[in-house]
Amino acid sequence: MLPAGRALPRLAQALGWWRGPAYAEFAGQGWARSERARLAELRLRAVERMAETRLALGLAGEAVPDLDAHVAEHPWREDAWRLLALALYRTGRQGDALAVLRRARTLLAEHLGLDPGPALRRLESDILRHSPDLGSPGLHLSGPDDAAGRVWARAAAAFDRSVPSGSRARLESTITLLRDLAVTGGSGLEAARGHRAAAVAAAVELGDPELTARVIGAYDVPAIWTRSDDPRQAAEIVAAAEHTLAALPPGSPAATRARLLATIALESRGTHAARAPLAATQAEEIARRLADPALLAFALNGVFMQSFQRAGLAGRRDEVGAELVALSARHGLASYEVLGHLIRMQARGALADFAGADRHAAAAEDLAERHERPLVGVFTEWYRALRLDAAGDAPIGAVAAAYRRAADRLHGAGMPGLEHGLLPLALLCARVRRGLPAEDPEDAEGGGWGPYEPWVRPLALLHRGRPAQAAAALAETPEPPRDLLLEALWCLTAQAAVGVGDRETMRRAQTALAPAAGELAGAGSGVLTVGPVARHLDGLAAALRS
Repeated sequence: MLPAGRALPRLAQALGWWRGPAYAEFAGQGWARSERARLAELRLRAVERMAETRLALGLAGEAVPDLDAHVAEHPWREDAWRLLALALYRTGRQGDALAVLRRARTLLAEHLGLDPGPALRRLESDILRHSPDLGSPGLHLSGPDDAAGRVWARAAAAFDRSVPSGSRARLESTITLLRDLAVTGGSGLEAARGHRAAAVAAAVELGDPELTARVIGAYDVPAIWTRSDDPRQAAEIVAAAEHTLAALPPGSPAATRARLLATIALESRGTHAARAPLAATQAEEIARRLADPALLAFALNGVFMQSFQRAGLAGRRDEVGAELVALSARHGLASYEVLGHLIRMQARGALADFAGADRHAAAAEDLAERHERPLVGVFTEWYRALRLDAAGDAPIGAVAAAYRRAADRLHGAGMPGLEHGLLPLALLCARVRRGLPAEDPEDAEGGGWGPYEPWVRPLALLHRGRPAQAAAALAETPEPPRDLLLEALWCLTAQAAVGVGDRETMRRAQTALAPAAGELAGAGSGVLTVGPVARHLDGLAAALRS
């Protein structure tokens, strides 16, 4: 049996694949009935196993909503009632836990003529006498070898007993826990993101700038993608960090200020915020002066996020990644060492050094395996699809299939900022680079450009034979965001401008892309490419001469 920490993301992924009753299209055929029943039972067991795993990890509050819905839909499953009652008890809701057990007893007696089984009866007795065993996932929950789960539960129970519920120490401990939760997988990342906002809001309400600064700055989760998963929350975090920075009393630790500055740089990713580049620089300067490795790694992540002020900065990002790898390897900062390799994977791809990019992808995967970082595989899977695409000799069908496999890894990964619109954009770029129409008439992914629509729509309209509408859409296209797809979106804009004869936009694109003449457009993202920037510059130059 897998340890709980590794089982949770796998169970979440497996349940995420469920799309309603199995073999629904064969419902009337005899052979399908037994198979449908078998798969349905496996799914129900997986739901209950996921609840057990959450309990083993001390995430009882997260288990309650799913279990509540589960018993409502399947009221005859005694183990589901047991898990729900236990989850409620562990969240401090003893009365609700006992009420759930009474409800289960009534349903079983009235509808099946049965008494509760021994597990339900034992749990009720344990709850009534506050058995200390209820704090241990070793009871009914995990395998005998899950020592880490038992240690976790006992430590959490001791914390609950020893630290008052309104203590500020709870708030600071919570944000540290959320930082670790964020790298456990998609469900952990989503939960951490939501609870982080609540923790910051709670700290702000207490009116203590130094506490708020510690709560904001402790969430130093490495970030590789430059589009926020929750732009509104990111803006709120930036506003809170800026307000707290201004409110800190004289003499506050420099490291506290640096963490607020690094947070501003990170959470302003992909925007045109004027303060963010300066915040990144100041955080880096403080971290170097203090010679604090963990703080410097956090600050360098902010520097990376603000290294998109113009096109053609892949070399600079490669330097940041190299320093992160070396710094993290020396000081045991595994998550930042992974980040450094992913940054270098992206940067070497932009510079057309795919042999180097391959080495960094492999190194990131090796670290991820050793340190249980399941989300790393999402990025390396996308990189391998890009690698196949960039090689140029694979048929478009094989490339499209590779991109779709990569997109499948995003389901349930908790990264909407990466997922939304990415697959259609990657498929379009692969087609455009090969001189094919922007959209495949047989492609079910057609449209759905998400946040990339302003830069895709003019070219798509042009390829549909609607040049007037394409020109009108191009006139409204803003400058691309300053992020990993800066060069790719400028190249798509340039192609549309050439197609409709918009000379002003051609000149703007030429100026923007010139510093990246030696790079592969989009490959610095690690997820797609529109080919050499130089080729697009040649096309612009030829069009402007005509």
